[in-house]
Amino acid sequence: MTSAALFDLSGLNALVCGASQGIGKATAQLLAQQGARVVLLARNREALEKVRSTLTSPEQHLCVAADVSHAVELDSALENILSTWGTIDILINNAGGPAAGPLLEAEPSAFESALHTHVLAQLQLCKKLAPAMRSKRFGRIINVISTSVRIPIPNLGVSNTIRAAVAGFAKTLSQELAPHGITVNNVLPGYTETERLSALAQASATRSATSPEVIRENWLKQVPMHRFARPEEVAAALAFLASREAGYITGVSLQVDGGRIGAI
Repeated sequence: MTSAALFDLSGLNALVCGASQGIGKATAQLLAQQGARVVLLARNREALEKVRSTLTSPEQHLCVAADVSHAVELDSALENILSTWGTIDILINNAGGPAAGPLLEAEPSAFESALHTHVLAQLQLCKKLAPAMRSKRFGRIINVISTSVRIPIPNLGVSNTIRAAVAGFAKTLSQELAPHGITVNNVLPGYTETERLSALAQASATRSATSPEVIRENWLKQVPMHRFARPEEVAAALAFLASREAGYITGVSLQVDGGRIGAI
């Protein structure tokens, strides 16, 4: 990334969930570069501290270790954040997806776990942070989901189900919060060079008795650009939707997929 500002986020506080790696890490770095103060949230404090050291003006940012799927733990983390900074203006909901596998092979516990991580945690976050956004008449809530909300992805039965629930949650919330100057949007990454992509390739290779390299080659054939996204490219879409300039965009699901989804 260049040092030139895409959008001026000065004076805004951002909370980035899943900030220790992948898209969350790239997003935290870009938001900080554009002038926001960033709370980095994930389970591993050591990993978060490493990310914070890479941010513009690292001393301005905050690391909070918490598991968003544990309601009590998340509530304590949010109390800590709000007592330290007062308000959050930008919320990036981002969490690792459920394990791969066919729908009918999934246990009910897998759905319950994914529901807590991706839907109930988001509800808890929004309930806690939206009141201050309403008072300021400004807020940005952005969910990192998946292109599976457009076309389900094979062997991601639990993920396809839960991601669709998040999309429905977000669309409903966007309509409720729009009168208060708060936007709610989704970013749908396609194949992106992250730890998650590597894990999915390995899982798919194990099921089909082939290699991760073959799986990746097959995936690339589906992408008109013939390459995977960089996390920084997904982060750029998030930064735009987080900006003041994106104030009239709400309730959308923006694909960042290199043209893979064929629907208009």
